[in-house]
Amino acid sequence: MSAEITVHVRGSNRAGRPLLLLLHGFGSHEHDLPAIAGHLPPVWDWASLRAPLAAGNGGFSWVPIEVPGRPDPQVVADSTAAVLAWLDVNVEPGTVVVPVGFSQGGLMVSQLLRAAPERFAAGVVLSGFVLDAVLPGDEALAARRPPVFFGHGDADQVISPDATARTSAWLPQHADATEVVYPGLPHSISAEELTDVSTFLEKVLPDGATGR
Repeated sequence: MSAEITVHVRGSNRAGRPLLLLLHGFGSHEHDLPAIAGHLPPVWDWASLRAPLAAGNGGFSWVPIEVPGRPDPQVVADSTAAVLAWLDVNVEPGTVVVPVGFSQGGLMVSQLLRAAPERFAAGVVLSGFVLDAVLPGDEALAARRPPVFFGHGDADQVISPDATARTSAWLPQHADATEVVYPGLPHSISAEELTDVSTFLEKVLPDGATGR
């Protein structure tokens, strides 16, 4: 199967401006995560991608849900390749790009970093997880150690505890990881979390790299 990115929504796309790559969760769509952009630093443009697989009821997914927290690695690889191909066509080389993903989109953030660690300045994983596999790019990612924000609630009943624990253990071995656990937060994104993500993104950009 060859996945294709079919729809996207963009911000101002001014040359030289850093880019947030927004990756939604299972059963959602490209019009979901742009709502968080207003809570993040205004120097960032954004591109919100629709996942390539139909999930029913007008929603989409990056991978089907078969065994929770353990998706088919080949389907994950297909969706990852589709996002990288979209970047090749639509994003100017040298652009500072940070993928931001929720749930299944968080899985995609980690996959993008593992597949092309040199391409991304950082990553933001919100209530997501990492694939339980050793991948060819892991060694290069561990050597590069980009900053990664991993935020999740302690009341999440969607992502399995073992997938969250796996992610908590894996990220510090491969990235400069910042993990924040939000008491009482279910499978969602809180205002407090967005404030923390905003602070994280402000640290990611080099001094003066605003693109303005």
